[in-house]
Amino acid sequence: MRTRPRLPETSGPPRFGERPRRPAPPRGAAFWLVALAFAVTMLGTTLPTPLYVLYQHRLGFSTAMTTVIFAAYAVGVLTALVLFGRASDVVGRRRTLLPGLACAALSGLLFLGADNLPLLIAGRVLSGLSAGIFTGTATATLVDLADADDKERATLVATAANMGGLGAGPLLSGLLAQLAPMPLRLPFEVHLGMLTLVTVGVWLMPEPVKVTGQLRLSMTRPRVPEEARATFVRASIAGFAGFSVLGLFTAVAPSFLGHLLHLHNAALSGSVVCAVFAASAIGQVTLVRPLGPAALPVGCGLLIGGMALLIAGLAAGSLVLLVGAAVTAGLGQGVSFRAGLTAINAEAPSGQRAEIASTYFIVLYVAISLPVVGVGVMADVVGLRTAGIGFSVAVSLLASSALTALRRGRRER
Repeated sequence: MRTRPRLPETSGPPRFGERPRRPAPPRGAAFWLVALAFAVTMLGTTLPTPLYVLYQHRLGFSTAMTTVIFAAYAVGVLTALVLFGRASDVVGRRRTLLPGLACAALSGLLFLGADNLPLLIAGRVLSGLSAGIFTGTATATLVDLADADDKERATLVATAANMGGLGAGPLLSGLLAQLAPMPLRLPFEVHLGMLTLVTVGVWLMPEPVKVTGQLRLSMTRPRVPEEARATFVRASIAGFAGFSVLGLFTAVAPSFLGHLLHLHNAALSGSVVCAVFAASAIGQVTLVRPLGPAALPVGCGLLIGGMALLIAGLAAGSLVLLVGAAVTAGLGQGVSFRAGLTAINAEAPSGQRAEIASTYFIVLYVAISLPVVGVGVMADVVGLRTAGIGFSVAVSLLASSALTALRRGRRER
């Protein structure tokens, strides 16, 4: 019979001199409220994806500037990871989640009034801050709120909320932009309404950890101990390749469809990007465990296959091949990411596991931004098709080098 830890009472009159206590939902309901808040927050980070082409037409900026606007998101994420990585362990989960939701709401407000590039970039930085604050904290909160024998399920729910929200963002904004009026306003108004509802749920949730003090900003320096370094390098090469692909599809897929395939449809653009994240979630949840030690090599192989399909799709101007590339590369990204994180956690000393994982995520978010900016610059010089093909070749080489390193590591062991 399952038993849950007894929480402090949240009803009844306060004692003299005490603050009135907030009404708190049951622990099981709080779990799903946090999962919903996680999904809604991540939804906002990809919401502008199908709209970049519309902003480009309205404000007259280049493909390179589109990738810079997208990459500003990674600046926010990295800032949050470096400065607030341990915040929720000190001030509590709830007090960390609420500022993350506030950053998401401020980002939406900036996009609502965005009539110039600085506002778009500021909105993306705030969106990155919300994701950087929320991702680790929400995952930890779900694990804290779960029953003792349900920790694995909590991790799977966190993965589904994260990737599901990322995939739902472009799908929602693409459909609204294509079928409803005010394409550059309505998606953000809908998202702000969602944020309002989930903020109430997070504000009411019980605090699952003990608050130990006041937050002091301190920079987390990336470090990897020598005994885990070889595993970290192999996983990071594969992860870098996979997250570069996520960045490419999220930033440039609408341009591929519009400029190369002449398909100017926001709903279609959102669906293609959604397919990448959906495939990633399926790969993480369903394939990593059955594949076992073969997961990381299989993930690299799927990335190479996805890039081959992307090269063929760009060369032939084929929507079918482009969608096939999105699904195949998404599966490869999901499998290689989850397998790499699992391998790093297995090798890392227990006292440094969180620090090494944070370093891994820093590598991944550099990957999601810098290579994509390079594609944007190349597109303005040699054309979008050539830049996309060159990027695909580079990712294939990275994934191949990860496979070579994995084989060498097995021989050495």
